[in-house]
Amino acid sequence: MEKLLVRYLVLPFILLVVFQGNTPAQENTGEPPNIVVILCDDLGYGDVQPLNPDSKIATPTFSGLARQGMTFTDAHSPSGVCTPTRYGLVCGRYCWRSRLKRGVLGGYSRPLLESDQQTIASVMKSAGYQTACVGKWHLGLGWQWKEAEPENINHFGIAGEPKSVDYSKPLTDTPISHGFDWSYIIPASLDMSPYVYIENDRVTKPVDQVIEGSPFPKFYRKGELAKDFSIIDSLDHLSQKAADYIEEHAGDKQPYFLYVPLPAPHKPVIPTASYQGQSGLGPYGDFIMQVDAAIGKIVRAVDDSGQSDNTLVMVTSDNGSFMYRSDEADFVDHVTDEKVQTYRSDHHTSNGPLRGTKADVWEGGHRVPFLVRWPAQVKAGTRCDATICLVDLLATCAEIGQAPYDQKQSEDSFSLLPNLKNADHSSTRPPVIHHSAGGMFAIRQGKWKLVLGNGSGGRQAPRGKPFAEPYHLYDLSQDLAEQNNVAPSHRDIRDRLVGEFERISHNDHLPSNRNRKLP
Repeated sequence: MEKLLVRYLVLPFILLVVFQGNTPAQENTGEPPNIVVILCDDLGYGDVQPLNPDSKIATPTFSGLARQGMTFTDAHSPSGVCTPTRYGLVCGRYCWRSRLKRGVLGGYSRPLLESDQQTIASVMKSAGYQTACVGKWHLGLGWQWKEAEPENINHFGIAGEPKSVDYSKPLTDTPISHGFDWSYIIPASLDMSPYVYIENDRVTKPVDQVIEGSPFPKFYRKGELAKDFSIIDSLDHLSQKAADYIEEHAGDKQPYFLYVPLPAPHKPVIPTASYQGQSGLGPYGDFIMQVDAAIGKIVRAVDDSGQSDNTLVMVTSDNGSFMYRSDEADFVDHVTDEKVQTYRSDHHTSNGPLRGTKADVWEGGHRVPFLVRWPAQVKAGTRCDATICLVDLLATCAEIGQAPYDQKQSEDSFSLLPNLKNADHSSTRPPVIHHSAGGMFAIRQGKWKLVLGNGSGGRQAPRGKPFAEPYHLYDLSQDLAEQNNVAPSHRDIRDRLVGEFERISHNDHLPSNRNRKLP
């Protein structure tokens, strides 16, 4: 299958005939597994002990998953920020192929998913799976307005008067519009209003107050708040909802696909009272411990269901951590330039040895934790060094669930099942494309990474400009920290990767990309 896909990219005209229409997944015997995908928010590569043994933050759930399953050391989110990564995971295609070329959406933003775009949920549903989403959606919603939608809408929150959203009316676009049978979500990040829970297409309680904003690290914007919403309790509430779903469906003959995009450790960094002071490293360290425990609650629900042997659990992050190490050895939030004075860099490095931070095209922006547990199929205690991307989850779940899907709509997704069955599998996956918050591209093939621009494209200076010289080329097998730009001495590799990028990014023979212009 993967060899055919590579040839499909190289010989498009031949394979347009071969792959016309839906493509059946490979035959798989046995009962299809339940699938749980847990997506953390801003969890760094160095925030979990299986990938950062020097970390002093206890993450027993991650350590347990590493012992019981497979740890991927070279996994990547398709973007350095959250909305485009969520689009990539849900749709199996890079978000820059959509209308969103850079940045993120807000809590009031219009839906990003087109009505006819297949999703990981619609694919699994077609194969007989029950599908559910619990957590942070952040892909836009179909709010109804009391009057006409304001032309100057601030999608991230309110600056003055409350919005004119009619919260009493059903939303016209939510996860249940895109293949999920049931959903319980928050609209966007926990620092963006409105602060509400939405079950299927309804806000769960009246929105009757406005809360003032808070500075970093407890950062959140001024916004409208529902009666049943508590920012500090949201992580525990959503993880409990996910655990409840697993418990409720434990005896079902029909398998389930559960997508759990958790809202933490993204700002606001507000651990609950039981975790405050537990890490000895300040509020961020405490919050990482709480995130680990929230995931543990969901994993225990799988164990308690009696179906753990044939339940595939995948845990990852939408991008790197927003924390980074400054010259003063303090962690700093680059958006506000406010220091987290109690959290010293000589005790913990959120993005491990990687350069950069969330939003950057550097490795710290998009190399993420990715751990898999599936006792029936995945050998315990294994590590896989293959370069993978979260856009691959759609094809992976489809093959595992024997679900047909249209590869023209999810053209960037390639199954990881061979890697799950054999950590040493020699992948033929095409190069992975990285994308920063500001629209900077990079391409990764084997040990080589080429940045098609002259900066981070995100938060770390210099930010640079996309497609502006000098390009940066790194041999990650020797220079994981991306300190030595070898582009001048490896012009042949630079030019080859530019050609690969052009081939993958344009794909003009695909109707979905015809006449697309790069940002």
